[in-house]
Amino acid sequence: MVERSLRMREARGNTLDFYHSPFPTPSSHRRCDSFPPTTNSVIGISDTLQSITCRSALAMAIPSRQLFIDGEWKEPVKKNRIPVINPATEQIIGDIPAATAEDVDVAVEAARRALKRNGGKEWASASGAHRAKYLRAIASKIMEKKSELSKLEAIDCGKPLEEAAWDMDDVAGCFEYNADLAEELDRKQNASVALPMETFKCHLIREPIGVVGLITPWNYPLLMATWKVAPALAAGCTAILKPSELASVTCLELGEICREVGLPPGVLNILTGLGTEAGAPLASHPDVDKIAFTGSSATGSKVMMAAAQNVKPVTLELGGKSPIVVFDDVDIDKAAEWTLFGCFWTNGQICSATSRLIVHESIAEEFLDKLVMWAKNIKISDPLEEGCRLGAIVSGGQYEKVLKFISTAKSEGATILFGGERPQHLEKGFYIKPTIISDVTTSMQIWKEEVFGPVLCVKTFTTEEEAIELANDTCYGLAAAVISNNLERCERVTKAFEAGIIWVNCSQPCFSQAPWGGKKRSGFGRELGERGLENYQNVKQVTRYISDEPWGWYNPPSRKL
Repeated sequence: MVERSLRMREARGNTLDFYHSPFPTPSSHRRCDSFPPTTNSVIGISDTLQSITCRSALAMAIPSRQLFIDGEWKEPVKKNRIPVINPATEQIIGDIPAATAEDVDVAVEAARRALKRNGGKEWASASGAHRAKYLRAIASKIMEKKSELSKLEAIDCGKPLEEAAWDMDDVAGCFEYNADLAEELDRKQNASVALPMETFKCHLIREPIGVVGLITPWNYPLLMATWKVAPALAAGCTAILKPSELASVTCLELGEICREVGLPPGVLNILTGLGTEAGAPLASHPDVDKIAFTGSSATGSKVMMAAAQNVKPVTLELGGKSPIVVFDDVDIDKAAEWTLFGCFWTNGQICSATSRLIVHESIAEEFLDKLVMWAKNIKISDPLEEGCRLGAIVSGGQYEKVLKFISTAKSEGATILFGGERPQHLEKGFYIKPTIISDVTTSMQIWKEEVFGPVLCVKTFTTEEEAIELANDTCYGLAAAVISNNLERCERVTKAFEAGIIWVNCSQPCFSQAPWGGKKRSGFGRELGERGLENYQNVKQVTRYISDEPWGWYNPPSRKL
């Protein structure tokens, strides 16, 4: 996924100013507070960098944790653990517990007990205001531990430290927003429904859906977990979180935070481990009432089939191959930076990445020249170095996969305009230069398949109709972007895009208040916003007959004398 500054502030100027311009700029015009965070976020980032910026050459260990079940740290039944590798150094920096089906059973039992404890009064049927207090306490702890969490996130998944710091701001913001929604539930409870007959009254009761399984990806480890955990808890559900085995460290720290704030035992359980050994048993577990999954379309299909065995609802946020359409009336530099940001943010490992550039042929040559100039200026370094704008790919396996996509594109006749290889100054770590590929046809793998790395492919167009056809030429439908100074054109193109999220004159902004999700093979259901919480609720209709008169449908039996 992407951006994720949920409190993105409008830039005080004409450019995004996330990447350094390749052209000289007066120092008075340099900004570090324009995007993505708010003023408070910027102060936090500055503090974070001052307090924890260091080099991976210094030995860094991660906290040693067990599985978080029923409010306690518990060793896996089979006692197995998985090594954690820092993608920037390729060194083992610790390990995480490896849950199996036996641990899933224990966690689900704990969640079910927490749901029913004291008749549900402790959590499920408690007031939204009661649950909101815990969510706000978690948000406060996140900010208190922001420096530590940001550093752990960076060394675990390879993203630049500044991005990890923004993620922590967004994690706290998402818990706060869902605390607000939890409080609103109290006002919405027992809402009346207008009926056409005066002899009946009707109201609605909102109830938690029950025990939910939450399976999350590695590109935004704690933030993507929060997108599911926060609304699930706000709704009154109890949950089992299963993060990706490639980046689980901060999710385990969420367990420690829950313990510190006194979250009732079993309300949130956290199981790390392999997808086949922990995720699959969770998805198919008969006592889990709903599954929410973010990840690849292939795995999402398996999750849906597993859930179907028990007819349980699922929410799927899956892959994408999103387009960004650039017309010929744009500010070239402004559009170039948004194009790079849309594809290379978070090391290009974003399901909503606008990785297919569709640019008007009249400006294509100039635009691509500018893209290369901007790309050359992106700082590729250890994620903990100040100013890093492109860190390491999350794992050796993903690194090789991205390089294979690039080599296949070249063998199919595409041109590697820039990048496509390891930076010469970085001998260790899973680093790949930001890559721009031109001379792409619609039959090529690079056009059709999700790379999940810093790789942008390019095609040109001549008419608006052709641009729309190219943009929709994908089995995915998560996001799309259009850049043009003609707002009427932007409106037409927005309506024509076959995607769930549309960006106009930008790419990747995301807010807690706005629903997030796609169509086609990008999944279904929505996260964030009010719809995100509604995913975790059942609505019970209660209708009462209020007339003193009998219903009168059947003839009454005869009275005996």
